[in-house]
Amino acid sequence: MIKLFVGLGNPGPDYDATRHNAGFWWIEAIARELKVSLAPSTAYNAKVARCTVDGQHRWLLQPQTFMNRSGQSVAALARFFKIQPEEILVAHDELDIDPGQAKLKLGGGHAGHNGLRDIHAQLGAPGYWRLRLGVGHPGDRDEVINWVLKKPSLDHRIAIEQAMDRAQKALPALLTGDMDKAMLQIHTHKPPRPNPPKPKVEAIGED
Repeated sequence: MIKLFVGLGNPGPDYDATRHNAGFWWIEAIARELKVSLAPSTAYNAKVARCTVDGQHRWLLQPQTFMNRSGQSVAALARFFKIQPEEILVAHDELDIDPGQAKLKLGGGHAGHNGLRDIHAQLGAPGYWRLRLGVGHPGDRDEVINWVLKKPSLDHRIAIEQAMDRAQKALPALLTGDMDKAMLQIHTHKPPRPNPPKPKVEAIGED
């Protein structure tokens, strides 16, 4: 089961609506779902919320260290409460997935994501869960930094929020540790059906 939910992003209003903060958006949605408030914690250099589900303490974490030092907050809380890597889920923006899609996976590399890179280093293990929220790729490696630090288009933001909604609906499965069910819910993406063509109406004149 997941005991620690982490959302990655950069603190401050300049970054709020940027693609790199997709993890922040999701963790805030989860906080609303669980009816808890994220509050600043100097002990973890993060915004933290705690709740109890089925007698088990669960934590939500938003590191406030900026992306490339995210692991400091994650490792500090995990070690204090003796939370194992496989009991941690990290939500983050994912360049290699299109907006509107999300993927849940256990372990793997960091693929150049600076937040994941630091979590790897601080935990000393890659075996934590990741919720990969697709933000798309600019098509040019040299444009990646600008891409993630800019706001998505309205269409992309709506698509990202739809993917986050699916992931939010998988929360009960994540809390109970039914990861196969959570994957199915998160990965099942039904594109909207196109509107049927309108019937052609021809005017009928009098002879």
